[in-house]
Amino acid sequence: MSFSYVSHLYCPKCERTYDVDQIHQLCECGSPLLVAYDLELMRQEVKREALAEREPSLWRYHELLPVKHPEHIVSLGEGMTPLVRMPRLGRNIGIDSLYMKDEGVIPTGTFKARGAAVGISKAKELGVKRLAMPTNGNAGAAWSLYAARAGIQATVVMPVDAPELTRKECAIAGAELYLVNGLISDAGQIVAKAIREYGWYDASTLKEPYRIEGKKTMGLEIAEQFSWQLPDVILYPTGGGVGLIGIYKAIKELQALGWVDGRMPRLVAVQAEHCAPIVKAWKEKKRESEFWPNAHTVAFGINVPKALGDFLVLEAVYETDGCAVAIGDEAILAEQRTAAELEGAFICPEGAAAFAAARTLRESGWIRDGETVVVLNTGTGLKYADTVDVHPPVLEPGDMLPKEN
Repeated sequence: MSFSYVSHLYCPKCERTYDVDQIHQLCECGSPLLVAYDLELMRQEVKREALAEREPSLWRYHELLPVKHPEHIVSLGEGMTPLVRMPRLGRNIGIDSLYMKDEGVIPTGTFKARGAAVGISKAKELGVKRLAMPTNGNAGAAWSLYAARAGIQATVVMPVDAPELTRKECAIAGAELYLVNGLISDAGQIVAKAIREYGWYDASTLKEPYRIEGKKTMGLEIAEQFSWQLPDVILYPTGGGVGLIGIYKAIKELQALGWVDGRMPRLVAVQAEHCAPIVKAWKEKKRESEFWPNAHTVAFGINVPKALGDFLVLEAVYETDGCAVAIGDEAILAEQRTAAELEGAFICPEGAAAFAAARTLRESGWIRDGETVVVLNTGTGLKYADTVDVHPPVLEPGDMLPKEN
């Protein structure tokens, strides 16, 4: 048995293949590359029951991850986040079987740790010494921290409006941090110039093939946590779209292995009303999105005006009979408060957008009676503390608390 059954890299557009033991970024045709595994051999040699004795981290699925040698793993204990039933919020929305996959409790506080753990581990295995990336905040923070653990120098460029906490995470990890007076797309152009000039490893979203593999472990965990019975619907807040692409890839691989029962869940891409290129493309039945001008939203992590992997996101939505939904900022903030008041969950605005989308789809009848629904909360609300405006009364020593407000 192999530690990893990784086989090669391939282009989902032109079908070129590449050696997984060499550094590759994009395909020659400009498409992102995906990781392939020898699933037939793995099906013969590995049984899902073997997972029961393994550590509760994403590395329990090492056969389906691209790192060939365990000594190259860079880990902070990420993965196997809780799948939490949300009964009070479910009743409020009208979904009896509503679950939250809570990525807010993972190292670095967001699901970005998954992509960073696997991406940095593979970069280490490939001998990378320096990387650069644009970010809306959380990915840069996660990659900076994991890069520090691996001894890799990171350069990060983020918009000036990115959450301030993520700046501090990058800085304390020793990354070279720069702010750009613009969007993540502007940061990406600056990073691309440096990559061309200096030959650094490009860790931009989907310009390295391995962060998808880290994020697909959310799909592997959901399947295992439901005892290999798949839910009916999975909602995911979608910016660059890597999480949704990864979950779709994970479930297809599990199906090929014969490890899961039931049909593919319907996948829902959730975006913000003022940054919804995937939603627009889906409504127009297109295979790729268009650049969204003047993008802005309180859910900063999904403020991505054009995703490199948009065609892969749309494929996942179309192939699962899913849909794409845009939510306004007011509804996002209201849902964030409702989740906290009913379930004690301080979720991030992106996760709140996904819960608000579940509410919208239940009201329309798209989510049907009796269906099991999983919402991905992609990070802790603590990363976005400024979204909560608080003005409590100030008491003087000796004051009496009122009996009721």
